[in-house]
Amino acid sequence: MEVTEVRVFPVSEEKLKAYVTITFDDCFVIRDLRIINGNNGLFVAMPSKKRKNGTFKDIAHPLNNDTRRLIETKVLNEYELELAKAEESIVGVEHQLGEQ
Repeated sequence: MEVTEVRVFPVSEEKLKAYVTITFDDCFVIRDLRIINGNNGLFVAMPSKKRKNGTFKDIAHPLNNDTRRLIETKVLNEYELELAKAEESIVGVEHQLGEQ
């Protein structure tokens, strides 16, 4: 199984940093993963559903640590690339404004 696509949708919230959609083997998609800024840094939270008693239950999640690490590494790397692209865009706009 291979993660063939990661799409990151950044948000501007204190703890929630982005929503993520991942695709496995170009044929299976999981939406609504979240990148959270926790006490020990960034981590990937799996999509979950709120239960009647107020707790949350994962809808989809890896069954072992190797798969969790694989997903988290790919997702967080793509998130860093997305942040870098956004920073480049801001710098480019500021540069253009400075020339006017």
